[in-house]
Amino acid sequence: MTATGSLDLLHPTLAHHVVNTLGWPGLRPLQREALAPLVGGEDAVLLAPTAGGKTEAAAFPLLSAMAAGGWTGVSLLYVCPIKALLNNLLPRLQSYAGWMGRSVGLWHGDVGTAARRRLLRRRPDILLTTPESLEGMLVSTKVDHRDVFAGVRAIVVDEVHAFAGDDRGWHLLAVLERLTRICGRPVQRVGLSATVGNPDDLLTWLQGSGAGKRPGRVIAPGVSLPGANSPAEPPPGDVELDYVGSLDNAAKVVAALHAGEKRLVFCDSRQAVEHLGAALRVRGVTTFLSHASLAVDERRRAEQAFAEARDCVIVSTSTLELGIDVGDLDRVVQVNAPGTVASFLQRIGRTGRRSGTRRNCLFLALDEPGLLRAAALLRLWGRHWVEPVVPTPEPRHIIAQQLLALCLQESQVGEHLWPEWWDGLEPFEHGEPIVAHLLREGFVDRDGGMLMIGPEAERRFGWRHFMELTTVFTAPPEFTVLHGRTEIGRANPALLSSREQGEGPRRLLLAGRSWAVTWVDWKRQKCFVEPADDGGGKARWDSTDRAGSSFALTRAVREVLLGADPPVRLTRRAVKALGKARERHIEHVHADGSVVTRTSGDVRWWTWAGTRTNLTLRATLTGLVDPAQQAHDSYLRLREDVDPARWAAVREGAADRIALPEVSEKALEGLKFTAALPSHLAARTLAARLADVEGARRLLGEPTRFVVG
Repeated sequence: MTATGSLDLLHPTLAHHVVNTLGWPGLRPLQREALAPLVGGEDAVLLAPTAGGKTEAAAFPLLSAMAAGGWTGVSLLYVCPIKALLNNLLPRLQSYAGWMGRSVGLWHGDVGTAARRRLLRRRPDILLTTPESLEGMLVSTKVDHRDVFAGVRAIVVDEVHAFAGDDRGWHLLAVLERLTRICGRPVQRVGLSATVGNPDDLLTWLQGSGAGKRPGRVIAPGVSLPGANSPAEPPPGDVELDYVGSLDNAAKVVAALHAGEKRLVFCDSRQAVEHLGAALRVRGVTTFLSHASLAVDERRRAEQAFAEARDCVIVSTSTLELGIDVGDLDRVVQVNAPGTVASFLQRIGRTGRRSGTRRNCLFLALDEPGLLRAAALLRLWGRHWVEPVVPTPEPRHIIAQQLLALCLQESQVGEHLWPEWWDGLEPFEHGEPIVAHLLREGFVDRDGGMLMIGPEAERRFGWRHFMELTTVFTAPPEFTVLHGRTEIGRANPALLSSREQGEGPRRLLLAGRSWAVTWVDWKRQKCFVEPADDGGGKARWDSTDRAGSSFALTRAVREVLLGADPPVRLTRRAVKALGKARERHIEHVHADGSVVTRTSGDVRWWTWAGTRTNLTLRATLTGLVDPAQQAHDSYLRLREDVDPARWAAVREGAADRIALPEVSEKALEGLKFTAALPSHLAARTLAARLADVEGARRLLGEPTRFVVG
């Protein structure tokens, strides 16, 4: 197709600006292939690496359809998983829409009341928002949602893979079904994603109740889809694995290498970000930080300064993994390893955007587990393997939340008509027991065959106009940290107690600096601080990642321990550390199956199967497994009296009677809206999320070797 031909389906005004304002000779392959189906109203998932032009591939044809169809009012929704990404996209989409005489608006939790009022008076053609803010508009008494959303024709879901793998995905789908019913017509759905392991399944998921009823396609030109005749050679990129042994040593390496370049360093926790950032500043490196517990203004200042600087480092958690533009990067450094290959693809995709440069990433392993996970992940990446995106199973708590939100939205809902709002979306086919529980417990009242919000829902979720009802996660409590009137971020309240800090003044490490605590307002959950130039600050947040490593990643660790190297450069330190790890685990791995070891009464089954699989095996093999142990990625501790004969007897037929993991009361507290579910259904919901039934069956089908130490 010629450059001119590739623009034929665009509105002439848009085509003119693509060539003359952007200076593009034509469209990229993804943008060309997306034109006809999106202008034609098809659903689609667009796949491309980071900076692959996905935003334009969706926006250009939909703007053309908007002009051709005479769409009016709020007609295109653009949904993102994080507010920072929306802020980042706003000026670009405003430019594109402005060429067509169209407008763009922004609505999320950081948008003030005055700006919201202006938006409702002068409604934009394109609205950028999050699912939570979209639902907030649906249930708000200040927004006429039927009038505002009557003209919606299409929805773009950016970073759709980030939604589909957790409860926010079900929440998003449920809200979109309600929105579709308000519109009274099918709404086109377009998802944007980096490479995933199951793109066709992702498209089916995104279509919701429209799957099989509406046309849809995956558009991924030039993308090597997993399992689709992937090339034998490793993916392109300059990747190196080093072993440094500590965060302080990681700071030394980052400070010493690539002076004069712009480097983005990813860490696996907020605490690591703070300690590494402080260590880099001590070494005179211009350093910025980004993580979820920093104040919005603090993050924005850091990201803006980083984008404009040259010789500097920004240290971040996954907050900068998604498509936020932080300027032209030279290097990505990964401390330890991300949890998934998909995350690594997002991160390495931040580099190599300039002509003549390659994508690159330097891994710095802090300890043996970090080294093995990094090596394992790079082996999976080298095989062009990417995790499938799997929706969370049995989202009963989302059904409860949505039923309550619908009662708020409509004031009252027919007790037999509520399923129509979700048009057969799979989870809602099993909602009757949940409705019965909501009625019994007073979350919902019934009057004359109509359902409405009850007193228990108002008591539990009614704070600030039911704001708690629009988010599906429970966040641990944090105290706001203030220097004067400037908010720096949020801290774990445990750090403010004298017991945690010990003798002497209380010190916090936040935004890469140490602060002395001057006063704590325990009632209002605020903490006031002054700079502490002599250091000594502490950082700690409660981890929300209790899932451990996946089956595939832990199996790849086993491959590494059996002698397989990742297809990347290994430093001498990494080679030496891998050698030590292999020697230490020499009796724990076997090429033909799993291993049971006995050392001084300590009996372990080395499954190398991941935490979820091991939790499932622990629940299934109750006669073999020590019930007091915590689950681990690589092994299960067995009872001391286990021998080969008993092992064989208990395992006989176990693959046909897989049990779900047990769920503690404390674990249930982390599942939001648990109170709106019958206790047995809440426990089953969480148990299904902790289980890996297929992984457990696979382990039970493998031979086991017994080793006596």
